[in-house]
Amino acid sequence: MADRLDLQLISAALRRVGWVRFWIQLVLAVVVVGVLLFSNIGGQLAGRGERALGLGPGLSMTTLAFFVLLWSLWQSWLEVRCGRALNSPARPSKGETAKLIKRGLLADLVGLTLAAVGYQAMAGSLFVQASMQVPGFIGGQMALPGGRPNLMGYPISSIEMLSVLSNTQVLFAHLIGLGISLWLLQRLYRPNAS
Repeated sequence: MADRLDLQLISAALRRVGWVRFWIQLVLAVVVVGVLLFSNIGGQLAGRGERALGLGPGLSMTTLAFFVLLWSLWQSWLEVRCGRALNSPARPSKGETAKLIKRGLLADLVGLTLAAVGYQAMAGSLFVQASMQVPGFIGGQMALPGGRPNLMGYPISSIEMLSVLSNTQVLFAHLIGLGISLWLLQRLYRPNAS
C-alpha cells in the first residue's frame, strides 16, 4: 500500500484532473449536440436531403461516438468520486482505481475509433461531391431521367461542413480524455519519488 502522502497526491490528482476532463468533455459534448441538431434541422429546412445522402454513415458514426462520449463523462465523474474516496477510511484499492481509469481509457479509444471512421466517411462523401462539381459552374442543377436531381454543380454547403465540425469536436473530446487517462495511469503506477 502506498504511503499517506503518495495517496493524498493521487487523490488530489484524480479529483482535479477528473474535474478538468469532465468539464472539457461536457462543453465539447454540448457543442457536438448543438451542431448535430443544427445540422439535422438545417438540412431538413434547406429541403436538400438528397444532397447529404452520403453523409449518413459518417453522421451515424459521429452520433455513436457522441454516445460513447456520454459514457466517458460518466467515467470522469466516477474518477472524481474515487479521488474523494481515497481520502476516506473506506478507500478503494489501487486495482479498483486502475480498473476505473482503464474503463475511461477504453471508452475514449472506442470513441476515437468511431469518430475517425465517421470522419473518413464524411470526408470521402464530400470529396466525391466536390469532384462532381463543374468547374466555374455553381448552383446549376440538371434533372436526371426519372425526375431525380443530379448532384453535379452542387457546391458543398455550410451545413455539410458543420457536420464535419461536429465530428471534429467529438474526436477532440475523446483525444483529451485519452491523454488524461494515460496521465492518470502513469501517475497511479509511478514509483514513489522518495
